[in-house]
Amino acid sequence: MPQSEEANTVYEIESLLRVVATTVRKNGRAILVDFDITPPLFDALLWISKRDPEMTIGELSANLGLAYSTTTDLVDRLEKRGLAERLRDTEDKRVVRLRLLREGRDVIEHVLDARRQYLGEVLERVDHSNRLMLLEALRLLQKQLDQV
Repeated sequence: MPQSEEANTVYEIESLLRVVATTVRKNGRAILVDFDITPPLFDALLWISKRDPEMTIGELSANLGLAYSTTTDLVDRLEKRGLAERLRDTEDKRVVRLRLLREGRDVIEHVLDARRQYLGEVLERVDHSNRLMLLEALRLLQKQLDQV
Protein backbone atom coordinates (compact mmCIF):
# COMPACT_ATOMS: atom_id res chain seq x y z
CA MET A 1 0.00 0.00 0.00
CA PRO A 2 1.75 3.20 -1.16
CA GLN A 3 2.04 6.04 1.31
CA SER A 4 0.92 9.52 0.40
CA GLU A 5 3.49 12.23 -0.24
CA GLU A 6 2.36 13.98 2.97
CA ALA A 7 2.87 10.80 5.02
CA ASN A 8 6.34 10.41 3.52
CA THR A 9 7.13 14.03 4.41
CA VAL A 10 6.04 13.52 8.02
CA TYR A 11 8.05 10.30 8.19
CA GLU A 12 11.18 12.02 6.91
CA ILE A 13 10.79 15.06 9.21
CA GLU A 14 10.36 12.82 12.27
CA SER A 15 13.34 10.72 11.26
CA LEU A 16 15.58 13.74 10.64
CA LEU A 17 14.58 15.42 13.92
CA ARG A 18 15.38 12.22 15.82
CA VAL A 19 18.77 11.81 14.15
CA VAL A 20 19.72 15.47 14.66
CA ALA A 21 18.66 15.45 18.33
CA THR A 22 20.48 12.18 19.00
CA THR A 23 23.66 13.38 17.30
CA VAL A 24 23.75 16.70 19.17
CA ARG A 25 22.90 15.00 22.47
CA LYS A 26 25.52 12.29 21.94
CA ASN A 27 28.22 14.80 21.10
CA GLY A 28 27.33 17.00 24.07
CA ARG A 29 27.37 14.05 26.42
CA ALA A 30 31.00 13.28 25.66
CA ILE A 31 31.81 15.93 28.26
CA LEU A 32 29.95 13.94 30.95
CA VAL A 33 33.10 11.86 31.41
CA ASP A 34 34.82 15.00 32.74
CA PHE A 35 32.17 15.21 35.48
CA ASP A 36 32.03 11.47 36.22
CA ILE A 37 28.30 11.50 35.52
CA THR A 38 26.21 9.05 33.50
CA PRO A 39 23.64 10.02 30.85
CA PRO A 40 20.72 8.91 33.09
CA LEU A 41 22.01 11.16 35.89
CA PHE A 42 22.31 14.04 33.45
CA ASP A 43 18.77 13.42 32.18
CA ALA A 44 17.56 13.54 35.78
CA LEU A 45 19.36 16.85 36.32
CA LEU A 46 17.72 18.32 33.23
CA TRP A 47 14.24 17.27 34.37
CA ILE A 48 14.80 18.57 37.88
CA SER A 49 16.00 21.90 36.48
CA LYS A 50 12.72 22.36 34.60
CA ARG A 51 10.68 22.45 37.83
CA ASP A 52 13.30 23.24 40.47
CA PRO A 53 12.42 23.06 43.39
CA GLU A 54 8.89 21.81 42.75
CA MET A 55 9.53 18.40 41.16
CA THR A 56 8.82 15.32 43.23
CA ILE A 57 10.61 11.99 42.87
CA GLY A 58 7.38 10.52 41.50
CA GLU A 59 7.18 13.20 38.80
CA LEU A 60 10.83 12.68 37.94
CA SER A 61 10.21 8.95 37.69
CA ALA A 62 7.31 9.51 35.29
CA ASN A 63 9.31 11.97 33.15
CA LEU A 64 12.28 9.63 32.91
CA GLY A 65 10.07 6.59 32.28
CA LEU A 66 11.79 4.70 35.08
CA ALA A 67 10.56 2.73 38.06
CA TYR A 68 10.26 4.72 41.28
CA SER A 69 12.98 2.61 42.92
CA THR A 70 15.38 3.26 40.01
CA THR A 71 14.66 6.98 40.20
CA THR A 72 15.27 6.95 43.96
CA ASP A 73 18.67 5.39 43.27
CA LEU A 74 19.45 8.13 40.73
CA VAL A 75 18.49 10.80 43.26
CA ASP A 76 20.68 9.11 45.89
CA ARG A 77 23.62 9.31 43.47
CA LEU A 78 22.87 12.96 42.63
CA GLU A 79 22.84 13.81 46.34
CA LYS A 80 26.05 11.87 46.99
CA ARG A 81 27.80 13.85 44.23
CA GLY A 82 26.45 17.17 45.58
CA LEU A 83 24.41 17.89 42.44
CA ALA A 84 20.90 17.92 43.92
CA GLU A 85 19.13 17.54 47.23
CA ARG A 86 15.84 16.33 48.64
CA LEU A 87 13.55 18.79 50.40
CA ARG A 88 10.54 17.98 52.54
CA ASP A 89 7.42 19.78 51.37
CA THR A 90 6.48 22.52 53.82
CA GLU A 91 2.78 21.65 53.74
CA ASP A 92 2.92 17.86 53.47
CA LYS A 93 5.97 16.25 55.06
CA ARG A 94 5.33 13.01 53.14
CA VAL A 95 6.12 14.79 49.86
CA VAL A 96 9.78 15.01 48.87
CA ARG A 97 10.79 17.65 46.37
CA LEU A 98 14.06 17.97 44.50
CA ARG A 99 16.34 20.98 44.22
CA LEU A 100 19.41 21.44 42.08
CA LEU A 101 22.55 22.56 43.82
CA ARG A 102 25.08 24.95 42.29
CA GLU A 103 27.28 22.05 41.15
CA GLY A 104 24.31 20.48 39.34
CA ARG A 105 23.57 23.73 37.54
CA ASP A 106 27.23 23.97 36.55
CA VAL A 107 27.20 20.47 35.05
CA ILE A 108 24.07 21.28 33.02
CA GLU A 109 25.55 24.55 31.78
CA HIS A 110 28.85 22.94 30.72
CA VAL A 111 27.13 20.13 28.85
CA LEU A 112 24.64 22.43 27.12
CA ASP A 113 27.49 24.78 26.20
CA ALA A 114 29.32 21.83 24.61
CA ARG A 115 26.19 20.95 22.63
CA ARG A 116 25.78 24.53 21.45
CA GLN A 117 29.43 24.80 20.49
CA TYR A 118 29.20 21.58 18.46
CA LEU A 119 25.99 22.70 16.76
CA GLY A 120 27.50 26.13 16.09
CA GLU A 121 30.49 24.53 14.39
CA VAL A 122 28.20 22.45 12.20
CA LEU A 123 25.97 25.42 11.35
CA GLU A 124 29.01 27.51 10.33
CA ARG A 125 29.02 25.38 7.17
CA VAL A 126 25.44 26.47 6.38
CA ASP A 127 24.93 29.86 4.77
CA HIS A 128 23.27 32.57 6.85
CA SER A 129 19.96 32.65 4.95
CA ASN A 130 19.52 28.88 5.34
CA ARG A 131 20.31 29.11 9.07
CA LEU A 132 17.61 31.75 9.45
CA MET A 133 15.17 29.63 7.44
CA LEU A 134 15.95 26.60 9.64
CA LEU A 135 15.46 28.69 12.79
CA GLU A 136 12.09 29.98 11.57
CA ALA A 137 10.94 26.47 10.61
CA LEU A 138 11.90 25.12 14.05
CA ARG A 139 10.11 28.02 15.78
CA LEU A 140 7.00 27.28 13.73
CA LEU A 141 7.18 23.59 14.63
CA GLN A 142 7.64 24.39 18.33
CA LYS A 143 4.68 26.77 18.26
CA GLN A 144 2.50 24.04 16.77
CA LEU A 145 3.73 21.49 19.31
CA ASP A 146 2.87 23.89 22.14
CA GLN A 147 -0.73 24.02 20.89
CA VAL A 148 -1.21 20.26 21.02
